Amino acid sequence: MDNPSINEKRPVIALTGASGYIGNNLLKKLGKQADIIALSRNGDKYEDSENVTWRSADLFSLKDAEKALEGADYAVYLVHSMMPSAKLTQAKFEDMDLILADNFAQAAKKNGVKQIIYLSGIIPPDADELSRHLRSRLEVEKVLSSYGVPVTTVRAGLIVGPKGSSFPIVKKLVKRLPMMALPKWTRQKTHPIALQDVLHALKGSIGNKKLSGESIDVGGPEIMTYKEMMIDTAEVMGKKRKLLNVPFMTVKLSRLWVSVTTGTPREMVYPLIESLIHPMVANPENMDKDLSYGKISFKEAAKSALEQEEQEKQEKEEQQQKQEKDSSDSSSRSKPVISDVRSVQRVLLPEGKTASWAASRYIDWLGEFGRPLIRTSVDQDRNAKIYMLGNEPLLSLTYSHDRSNESRALFYISGGTFAKREETPGRGRLEFRQIPNSQECIIAIHEYKPSLPWFIYTFTQAKFHLWVMYFFKRHLLKQIKQENQHPKLIIEME
Repeated sequence: MDNPSINEKRPVIALTGASGYIGNNLLKKLGKQADIIALSRNGDKYEDSENVTWRSADLFSLKDAEKALEGADYAVYLVHSMMPSAKLTQAKFEDMDLILADNFAQAAKKNGVKQIIYLSGIIPPDADELSRHLRSRLEVEKVLSSYGVPVTTVRAGLIVGPKGSSFPIVKKLVKRLPMMALPKWTRQKTHPIALQDVLHALKGSIGNKKLSGESIDVGGPEIMTYKEMMIDTAEVMGKKRKLLNVPFMTVKLSRLWVSVTTGTPREMVYPLIESLIHPMVANPENMDKDLSYGKISFKEAAKSALEQEEQEKQEKEEQQQKQEKDSSDSSSRSKPVISDVRSVQRVLLPEGKTASWAASRYIDWLGEFGRPLIRTSVDQDRNAKIYMLGNEPLLSLTYSHDRSNESRALFYISGGTFAKREETPGRGRLEFRQIPNSQECIIAIHEYKPSLPWFIYTFTQAKFHLWVMYFFKRHLLKQIKQENQHPKLIIEME
């Protein structure tokens, strides 16, 4: 992105994850050339500056996403949902990523955004079966492109910086283990790239017409194995480590070993380690001469990352000490834990059926499936109620006509004995959303607050919901089989 001239209007860039690792660093880099809409789930915690306006946005909500992108010329998408997003999350990260991307793409279209810039991972060209993580990254790229807004995808391998996911894992392994038994994946080739080089590629992609609708690979000056990176990291840290190659440690065993050793949540470690069966090397045919070739060596990047981490650690300790002296500030930091639920499942629809059809079929099927214990009713406005034995509904679902269409049916959880009673209406909702250009459908519950005590809920109603969704999915697959449709997709969904 070039500097605007004196008479030229400064571009407005919406930046997701602006309080996160990559987003915050990109924010600092873009601030002089553009006006930034900094997006975060907790944007109200940050103060606006001359060129930066913070907005709180939950991208699981399409309405929030639309408001977040108001006034934006360009949008940078740095969202990934490996970690749970509610007190109880019953969902695969792939399905949550899909919802986030679909909301973002629709919001970008509605607000006239000129270009989406998306940071993804390197996709191996000859892989017969991609890992869950890489398959999800590719699916997100396709969904972002589904509504007509040009998408530029920057695909990077291991990003070397003080935070993030992959490099901190390498650093922790080196720091904590004097001797390491290295499984086969540690000899896999990868293409590390310094954080600063990734920021250069992202910045240079914004408004770059040559890259509109294109994907580029980026990588540093060296192609290395994970073992070589561990050796170099140990040298930078001034530690001597003994490394022993072993042929018997599987990927499944490795991901458990890495999670336990580094203390990194398994929700983050498992998908990353599963991806290491693939060589993650930038393809020269997919590289841009101006943006793709990082210049910072791995050792230099590792040293910079460790120094920055130490500096940030000291600053954080000083800040905590300062806050502890301010008793009023200390008391304001304690916030009640919100007992909310997010549950997401993916189903396959019969040929020609839509999300709107799936919503109607689900309500009817639930009454059939649960008879005689469960019954359902639907009025002329598509508002639904679910009962068990008595006349008091377990859940009342209010259909949102203005937020629904054939590819999306949205219900607000508006009452019932199983819904927590609140003075102001909550944001709990049930939605059926068709994945663009496919017969797959996402069924999701968002921000639901149950009335049952939390411990009881997690072992009763929450488990029952998963059980019901499993049988509804089987019901749809049975209907598809009877019509002899999608034999390959049926096998995948099963």
